[in-house]
Amino acid sequence: MIGTLNSHVGLTASLHFTPIIGWPWLAALIALGFALLIMTVIYYRRGLVWRCFMFALFMLVLFNPSLLKEERNQTRDVAAIIVDESMSQDFEKRSMRAQKALSYVQKALAKDDVFDVRVVHAPLEQTLSARTDLFSALDNALADVPTKRRAGVIVISDGQIHDVPKDIERYKDLYGPVHLLLTGQKDEKDRRIVVTNASAYGLVGKTISISYKIEDTENIAQKEARVTLQYHDGSRHNYYVPVNEEQTIDLPITSAGQNIFSLSVDSVSDEITFTNNKTAIVVNGVRDRLKVLLISGIPHSGERTWRDLLTSDPGVDLVHFTILREPQKLDYTPRKELSLIAFPFDELFNVKIYDFDLIIFDQYRVNDILPDIYFQNIVRYVRMGGAFLSANGPAFAGRSSIYDTPLGDILPASPTGKVTEERYKPVVTPLGHQHPVTRALLWGNRGSIAEEEEPWGSWLRYIDIKANRGDVLMSAGGGDNKPLLILDRVDKGRVAQLSSDHIWLWAQGFDGGGPHAELLRRIVHWLMKEPELDERAFNVSVNKDQITIEKQSFGKDEETMSVRNPDGEVELIALKKNAQNMLVHKMTAKSLGVYAFEDVQGMQKSVIVGDINPLELEGVISTPDIMRSLVEATGGTHIWLNDTPDPVLRASRKARRYGGSNWLALRQNGDFTVSRVKDITLLPEWLSLLILFSSLLFLWWKEGRG
Repeated sequence: MIGTLNSHVGLTASLHFTPIIGWPWLAALIALGFALLIMTVIYYRRGLVWRCFMFALFMLVLFNPSLLKEERNQTRDVAAIIVDESMSQDFEKRSMRAQKALSYVQKALAKDDVFDVRVVHAPLEQTLSARTDLFSALDNALADVPTKRRAGVIVISDGQIHDVPKDIERYKDLYGPVHLLLTGQKDEKDRRIVVTNASAYGLVGKTISISYKIEDTENIAQKEARVTLQYHDGSRHNYYVPVNEEQTIDLPITSAGQNIFSLSVDSVSDEITFTNNKTAIVVNGVRDRLKVLLISGIPHSGERTWRDLLTSDPGVDLVHFTILREPQKLDYTPRKELSLIAFPFDELFNVKIYDFDLIIFDQYRVNDILPDIYFQNIVRYVRMGGAFLSANGPAFAGRSSIYDTPLGDILPASPTGKVTEERYKPVVTPLGHQHPVTRALLWGNRGSIAEEEEPWGSWLRYIDIKANRGDVLMSAGGGDNKPLLILDRVDKGRVAQLSSDHIWLWAQGFDGGGPHAELLRRIVHWLMKEPELDERAFNVSVNKDQITIEKQSFGKDEETMSVRNPDGEVELIALKKNAQNMLVHKMTAKSLGVYAFEDVQGMQKSVIVGDINPLELEGVISTPDIMRSLVEATGGTHIWLNDTPDPVLRASRKARRYGGSNWLALRQNGDFTVSRVKDITLLPEWLSLLILFSSLLFLWWKEGRG
């Protein structure tokens, strides 16, 4: 039983003064009257009482007393019920207890119809959230309610709230009594893993150290726990570590871009949740410096184009050799007068070959300098993950072609023996329009190569080749569409083949020029396995709890992909082609954590929904401690719903305490609104004049007799 409250208070009256003259004149008359009375006391004491009476009567008339009558109506106080609907409320039976408590409180308040009740569901955004912000939602709900009409707040939550006001003195009178109905249970158990120190960046090929800790509640008796480290490729390693002590582990950075690792710890019996037993570690891999080996077979005009491209990148260390004098070349220059150094073939292609990230053969021709064993070393280097680029010159079509060496096993195209010397414009193939190396290539402000006719200049020579495998991204135009640029994968490595030595014409602006630097840069970065240029890679983006997966269609209408959610469950999703020729799938994340995707080619990518270590999972134990200061300062109470599911509700005038172990009260402020005001003058003008005139006559008569 809440209690009753009359909505109509009735009439109230109060004495009110409306002076006939202004306050300055009234003050002057009062001062003058007192002065005359004082003179009477000093010089003429007879009749003092009657003169004082006359002065008071005169002042009463001037003050003009009136009776002010107000008709007042009681206003209803506003009680707020805020329901925590954050992720931690899904643990065990918290959500069920919260709904039962809400229903009970609403019925109890509605039964006696004393308060206006506002129910607030928070957080405001009903998506996966890393925080539990209830008081910001409460402030929005009560923004139009004056403080003197606030009856109190009932919070139904597990107590893990992240925006509890810190300035208690300021807020203790703002909400009225604040009560906390706890949805969890006492003595809950929880184990969680916390990353205490982790670097956001690491060098590719190196390791970084991260620190973590296994934190157990006091009622867990175990002293040691098993930790599992999972790499982005799915491999796992187990460790046994002591709990509540900081540990250190080394993580290898294997690729540029995101390197995502997962740390998990075994659960314990009766644990409140397993969600915070796992955490993700994201390290952005950056390359220290790329080492590129450029071998120019002969001096030529395009040699400078390669040098300018590679030396303009501060992250590239270039080693460049140009073969100026071949062994079979005959001239009469004495050997002691030659200043050329010997070609260090053994050091480059045997001792230090694996120190290079990319090897470029620019118009290289077979000669007696490089034996076949070193070509075999290059082939082995590529198959084990290296990168090789061949910029073909006329020698590729003749007897000195590198295709006739062991390099022919990794080159995607073979020579036909023909060299064409005529003007032509490089064009992009239909496959090239979708490939990331050539799809978004821009040339100044004049457009992109995705247009019907590319707006760049001509080349004058083409080495005729036959594509045996790989992706043909550019052709020499014409009806034959002869392959010009081919990209291919060879085991773990990558190979690119450009069948012309005239890209330097674009650099010189011939016939309008073209995007030589951007094209070569993209080819080199694709060979370096940059994730943004990987045609097989797919993109996964996260917006709150929405995950979008996109992938190039390459003629497919649909493709199946697997996804592993933070709980370890694996499901299949279908990507379907949209109007932009992209395979797309959108899904809603059901929990915070790491989502791992893998396509049919074995490509993998992981994303994190929410923060890496969200506040929502840092504290999951039900507790009154976070809100204790605010609750006590406002005179409220906290009640465990598991022990007291139906606390007694009361209405109370201003009091020191508004709750106990099994009851809570809301405050009745007694505020009102005035619907009508009536001002009744006690001394009408005629009565005032009559009283003053009669008093003067009486005073004159009284003093005349004396």
